Amino acid sequence: MRTTTGWQSLDPATNALTRVTVERRDLRPDDIAVRIDFCGVCHSDLHRIHGMLGEKDLVPGHEATGVVLATGPEVTGFAVGERVAIGTIIDSCGECAMCEAGQENYCYQRPTTTYGGTDRVDGTPTQGAYSREYVLREKFAFHLPDGLDPAAAAPLLCAGVSVWEPLRAAGVGPGSRVAVAGLGGLGHIAVKLATALGAEVTVLSRSTAKERDALALGATGLLVTTDDSQIAAARGRFDLVLDTVPADHELTPFIGMLGLDATLCVLGNPLLAGPRLWELGAGRKKLTSSGTGGLRQTVEMLEFCAEHGITADVEIVPSSEIETALDRLAEGDVHYRFVLDMSDLDA
Repeated sequence: MRTTTGWQSLDPATNALTRVTVERRDLRPDDIAVRIDFCGVCHSDLHRIHGMLGEKDLVPGHEATGVVLATGPEVTGFAVGERVAIGTIIDSCGECAMCEAGQENYCYQRPTTTYGGTDRVDGTPTQGAYSREYVLREKFAFHLPDGLDPAAAAPLLCAGVSVWEPLRAAGVGPGSRVAVAGLGGLGHIAVKLATALGAEVTVLSRSTAKERDALALGATGLLVTTDDSQIAAARGRFDLVLDTVPADHELTPFIGMLGLDATLCVLGNPLLAGPRLWELGAGRKKLTSSGTGGLRQTVEMLEFCAEHGITADVEIVPSSEIETALDRLAEGDVHYRFVLDMSDLDA
């Protein structure tokens, strides 16, 4: 059994995490061991720390980059010292229709998540990448392309692919009209990706406070959702609305902005109650969501980001400051993604 050090949530009533020893399995034949250098702080980490899914004693973290430390005897795709990235999924059944289609994130037998899951071999709970070392099957690790900064690239492994899949599913490209609701961890990457795909992008926000940022990221404008006249003027305007708002909110205004056969994809809070069906029926509109990404789409997204120089806008903090980062994240005080520097766990 290997051991490493990480940060564990022991009390769902607080954002305080405790430094603990984390057990990692001895390498199986197709495993790699990864030194985690950077790990993004996802809003879902905050939700799950506070018991959204009824879990306890979590070591969170599912968007990480690092370096290969060791390989099992059957590993052929990675070598010690190579740059590597880890996302939200570390295993799946490999046999169902979803896995065969490269959508392991929708595995019919449920994918094994990077933390809060159950190992498919020995039944132990998975503990995440708020730790200095991680062990996983090489199939579920990704080469980090040259040119991508490892800290700024870490959030691509969750936030990035979560918006990439619906953009690709909607066929977004030159001439597409895309709206991004919420300019946070997911939203700012969505603006960058949609713009690079050739779309005309509008940010939807409750005020004009982020207009300068929206334009700097590549959007052509910002629509204020608290202004009824602007909402009315945007009726039927968009082919795709990516809703990245993490709080409870009303979907009806966004549905009204959809054109014929257009799509509203709810990403920030997929537990929201759905609209009345007639609201979708007026224009054959579609309501959907997305569960991060499969292996094929994740590789495609990383290659696209490397080609276009796309990473997240991040604030890098020592991992020992995770409680402060979570407190600030809960208040929306981050520009636009916290990333933990895990090197302080060596001390």
